[in-house]
Amino acid sequence: MSDIVWLVIAVIVGMLHLGIAAQMAQKYRTPDWGFGPRDTPMPPQGTAARVDRAYRNFMETFPLFAAALLAVVLQNKSDGLSHWGAVLYVVARIAYIPLYAFGVKYIRTLAWFVATIGIILLIIAAL
Repeated sequence: MSDIVWLVIAVIVGMLHLGIAAQMAQKYRTPDWGFGPRDTPMPPQGTAARVDRAYRNFMETFPLFAAALLAVVLQNKSDGLSHWGAVLYVVARIAYIPLYAFGVKYIRTLAWFVATIGIILLIIAAL
């Protein structure tokens, strides 16, 4: 698969992650709050809160991944290094969701680290 396909897959992962987080949070929110201005916070709890934090973490790393991958593609530098960088990021971010949701210590951090290595590989490929 091309590097751009991995970017699209990452976008899909982000959209699914957003949907899961939003759906799980509904248990803790009223319809009136959802349709209103949301001035008063109604944070999710438990597993829903962990999924929400995992989604926010995805949103912190995804722009870095996308920028690095686009730098590779726009310079026509796609190669094995960029391919594995994209694969590591996407697969690790998929694994991160249930690991964080179920509160799995250490392995969750390892998944985050693998995704970060993926971004670093993309940066190296772009340079």
